Order: sequence, then C-alpha cells, then structure tokens
Amino acid sequence: MTEPDLRPLALVTGASRGIGAAVARALAPGFDVLLGGRDAGALQALADELPGSRPWPVELTDTAAVAEAVGGIERLDVLVHSAGVGLLGSVAETSAGTWRRQFDVNVVAVAELTRLLLPALRAARGRVVLINSGSGLVARPGWASYAASKFALRAFADALRAEEAPHGVRVTSVHPGRVDTDMQRGVVAHEGGAYKPDAYLRPESVAGAVLLAVTAPPDAELTELVLRPAP
Repeated sequence: MTEPDLRPLALVTGASRGIGAAVARALAPGFDVLLGGRDAGALQALADELPGSRPWPVELTDTAAVAEAVGGIERLDVLVHSAGVGLLGSVAETSAGTWRRQFDVNVVAVAELTRLLLPALRAARGRVVLINSGSGLVARPGWASYAASKFALRAFADALRAEEAPHGVRVTSVHPGRVDTDMQRGVVAHEGGAYKPDAYLRPESVAGAVLLAVTAPPDAELTELVLRPAP
C-alpha cells in the first residue's frame, strides 16, 4: 500500500485508552501510528512506548481544528475510528442535547475526519475501520440515542464502502459486544449491576480483529466483523 522504503502510516482515534490504545499497540510493529485523542499526556506516554508513533491531539468535534490537524497527511494506509461516547438513557429521559452530542461524536466527527482524509486514503488504497458496537445491530431499552448513532455509523460505513471501492479504499465495521473498558464500567454502574471483567471482551481481542481487517490479503475484503465474549 506504500512505497517499499516507507513504513505504512495509520491514524487511530481514541488512542489514549481502552480499545484505541490496544489497537495502536497492535498496529505499531508494522505501522507508524498517529495517536489521536484529547489527553495529550496519555498520548505522549503511549508514544514513548511505541517507536514510530506520535501524538495527534485534536478535539474531533472542532471541525476547524481537525482540518488543520490533517494538513500534511498525503498518504494514509489505515484509519481506525475508535473514539466515541456512550450516553445511556430511555427515550423519555434523553434530552435533545444528549442526542446531538452522541451523534456529533459518534457519527458527524467520524464522517468529517474521513472526508478530509479521503485523498490520502485513496493515494494509499487504504483501509478504514470503524469500531461500532453490538448496539449497531440491535437496539435495547435504555440505549436509544447510543444505538441510533451506531446504526447511523453502520450506514455510513456501508455507503462509504460502496463509494470508495473504485478508488481501492476498503471499509470494515467491527461490532464488539461488551468490552472491559472504562466506558463499560460506567454502563454497569448506570444499570446498577456488578462488574465482572471475565464476562467481557478484552480490548486486545478487539484490536486483533482490527489487525485482521487491515492485513487481509488483496483478494479478501472484511466488510463486517462481529465479536462476542466467549461463554
């Protein structure tokens, strides 16, 4: 996907912790990695751990800041969208502001960053991976706005895949079940349950699925990957 004397380049959003950090670690042996996120200290600590990586701190909902941050990226082999928010609540208790925030982060920011990077992705015939959710396949009570944003993210991926296929850009949606992350701990607290880490996927398992998608051979396109915790 790149010139023989250059290491391929990947950009991972949400890289300061959880799934995003695990994805960055999984990609680092074969890619130079731009570590996207808002926590500059956490990004620098991860960059110190991963040779060839560097922090890429930006607020993804700030369109002007994102446009400035992508300047100079002329080729991009892999774009992994891992940043997101999970704001739970029933329809009756979810405000318009929560709906807007959820869609701004989980859908609009993803679409805009992808749009800005399409020339670089096309130049490299790159791969786009979107960390979706089981909630992008099934909507459960209390998850209306979150699930709606993830259904929209899946639709975005499907349309992007069809549009960019002539340019050689491949698009994969990854739908993990519940993952052992800070976000999941917040979900359990919201639902009033007991947290049992062994009942959840590890971030590294999700990262393995991402690595599978981006290293698939030329004759194989992984369009969707669904992961569930093993019983």
